[in-house]
Amino acid sequence: MLTNVHQKKRLQMVIGLVAGILFGFLLHKGGVTKYDVIISQLLLEDFTVVKIMLSAVITGMIGVHVLRSLGLAQLHPKPGSLGSTVVGGLIFGAGFGILGYCPGTVAGAVGNGYLDALAGGVTGMLLGAGLFAALYPKLDAAILNKGDFGTVTLPELLKVNPWVVVVPVAAALVGLLAALEAAGM
Repeated sequence: MLTNVHQKKRLQMVIGLVAGILFGFLLHKGGVTKYDVIISQLLLEDFTVVKIMLSAVITGMIGVHVLRSLGLAQLHPKPGSLGSTVVGGLIFGAGFGILGYCPGTVAGAVGNGYLDALAGGVTGMLLGAGLFAALYPKLDAAILNKGDFGTVTLPELLKVNPWVVVVPVAAALVGLLAALEAAGM
């Protein structure tokens, strides 16, 4: 079924555009395209961002594994390493802490017409991507490949059926969501 989609690049672009617009709309409706909400999350005063992200992780995790179980999708994990995780986390964290937006929320905020997101966010993403591209050859050899853990997934590492990991992790995340709501966070 989805093989047909893989062969049509324009259709993929249209699906990506529609999914991106829907994603931005949902971020907006959730309130996480607002600077004050994100800063309140960083100050541990408002857990709206965490609740939306946990909901997305649960939905995505279950959805991907249902599609995979039905033979409608395949997983293609990218290789990872401790070095690339640390560098990516530092870059993401610096931008997030300075501007108060992540790449998804900055796009949604630009869609809302927030000039700080347009001027700071888009400019910052372009400068950051350019700087990373310029430094990549030096970072790749020296840092990014340190602590390589390959393409292994948690179920593969544990040598279990993926649902043995998905179900308890989803249940734990739902429990965490319920606890945040019960605590009024």
